[in-house]
Amino acid sequence: MHEFISTTASRTRSLALPLGILAAIGIGWLTATNGFQVPGLLMALFLTVVYIAFVMTRPKLGLVSTITYCFVLFILVRESKGIPFGLGIDALLLISCLSVLLTRTRGYIWNRVNNDLCLLALVWFGITVLELANPAGASVMGWLQEMRSSALYWLLITPLVFILFRQKSDLNLFLFLVVALSVLATLNGAKQVHLGLSPGEQWFLDQGAAKTHVLFGKLRAFSFYSDAGQFGASQAHIGLVALILAFGPFKWWKKGLLLVAAGILFYGMLVSGTRGALFALVVGVAVALFLSKSIKTLILGTALVLTGLYGLKYTQIGNQHYEIRRLRSSLNPEDASLNVRFQNQKILREYLSSRPFGGGVGVIGHFGRLHNADKYLSTIPPDSYWVKVWAMYGIIGFMIWIGMVMYILGKCCGIVWGIQNKSLKTKLIALTAGSAGIIICSYGNEVINNMPSSIIVYASWALVFMGPRLDNETQPDSDE
Repeated sequence: MHEFISTTASRTRSLALPLGILAAIGIGWLTATNGFQVPGLLMALFLTVVYIAFVMTRPKLGLVSTITYCFVLFILVRESKGIPFGLGIDALLLISCLSVLLTRTRGYIWNRVNNDLCLLALVWFGITVLELANPAGASVMGWLQEMRSSALYWLLITPLVFILFRQKSDLNLFLFLVVALSVLATLNGAKQVHLGLSPGEQWFLDQGAAKTHVLFGKLRAFSFYSDAGQFGASQAHIGLVALILAFGPFKWWKKGLLLVAAGILFYGMLVSGTRGALFALVVGVAVALFLSKSIKTLILGTALVLTGLYGLKYTQIGNQHYEIRRLRSSLNPEDASLNVRFQNQKILREYLSSRPFGGGVGVIGHFGRLHNADKYLSTIPPDSYWVKVWAMYGIIGFMIWIGMVMYILGKCCGIVWGIQNKSLKTKLIALTAGSAGIIICSYGNEVINNMPSSIIVYASWALVFMGPRLDNETQPDSDE
């Protein structure tokens, strides 16, 4: 046997050179006839194999890659003129899960996923699967596309965070990633407004997005994101996180950087022209003030918030700026766009009154128009993730979903309330307040159902739920 193996290895080595030459000639010929697409694809394939090999031994790399990728996803989609790079999120999560399964003997504590947050994610996924039997008869393809963001990502990301992000340093890494990538997104949004669009961004507008992104001759910045609504809400979310962190017990230079980051992100919110982002800020600030457990801070913060809202509602301060005028319109109950949404909800209420389980997952919104064009619900824009859940799952499903979300936010508040470590407490207040803002903001847009907000919120919930264990961790804080 040993002689056979030695002979085989010797023959393989002798063939390596001629096979390599033939491969090089073949690649050269394909490049000459088809351009650089072939070597580009081969390089991409090689890098993909190398990346998967690294993730298989370092599962945390897969989770960090997922968080990063959800920010840049739509850059790839637009610059490639529509290639569905969204499947990359699914691939990264599944590779990460497979890596954890294969390396389960390396000290991962599996009982960490035995908690109510993971259980709720599993229950919601189960309800989503049961919607396949909905008598309304929605398309299975529409279900397959919609259930990814509605249920699958929550089911996959939550246990991954519990298993892989096990220390305070992992929480710090998460916060650094989301703030830094969001600031880069703001800079790109500023570039769109002041310097112009890339070919892919212009292509996006030419496909019909200009109707909602160029208003009165003014561009609503959308940066790396799916649309301006998602961009603005995410900027408000992470801007609030950075602002709360800036008031934490950290080194002075970190406070300064966080304040600068918060200012940049709020500018990004303004140039997006997203009116609903204001409510993410208001609700998030209210939650943060409540969790601070400081009567003085609560009174002062509430006074500042009410003063700001009064200035927007009853004065003309800053009205010379289009961004301020548009933000001010969010407080106008007579706004035409708002009344159209109310009218659509009235139509849905009548239609769904006899359908307590809704019209099926994927029957409304983008995938509804794509895969369920024969269904009445596909003709009505949801304009809201709350409304979308109601239309897809019915009033019963909506009540279950909103009950789950309120329970999670309530428990997050309870966990933060009991944290003793001041540095950790500030970070968890920021994540809880930001998540609460996004949930409320999703009443106006599908924010929590899209990237990067979906991944950030689900990961934030898991990190807050880990708070008591992190609070007992002996690892010192390096940022206090």
